[in-house]
Amino acid sequence: MIPLIDVMLVLLIIFIIAAPLLTHAVKVDLPVADSDIAEMKPETIQLGIESSGRFLWNGVPIEEADLAGRLQEAARHTPVPELHIQADAATPYEIVARAMAKASRAGVEKIGFVSKPEGAGDRDSKI
Repeated sequence: MIPLIDVMLVLLIIFIIAAPLLTHAVKVDLPVADSDIAEMKPETIQLGIESSGRFLWNGVPIEEADLAGRLQEAARHTPVPELHIQADAATPYEIVARAMAKASRAGVEKIGFVSKPEGAGDRDSKI
C-alpha cells in the first residue's frame, strides 16, 4: 500500500508542475468597442399550397413550373430565407413533398410548416 501512495504522490507532483506548461495561450490586449452585434435575421417566404395544387408565393399565385426558379433566386440571398409552408388540410402529400424537394435542391434548407393552433375553431385562414 505504501508504494502505491508514493507513486500517486509522485504523479500528483508531476501533474502540478506540468499543467502550466501545457497551456499555450497568447495574451493579447484587445481593444474595446462600443457597438451592438449586428444580427441579420433571414426573411421568410410564405408558400401556400391549396388542395387543388395551386401555389401562392407570399400570397401571389404562381405556377408550379415557376416555383423552382423562385426558390433558386431566394437561395442566393444572404442569409438564406426560411420557407414557411402553409398547406391546406386536404392537399395531397405528393404536392407538398414535391415543393419540399424543389426547395432542398435549390438550397433553401430551413423549412417550416404553418398550422392552426388547436382550438382555433373553424375560422378560415388566409394562405
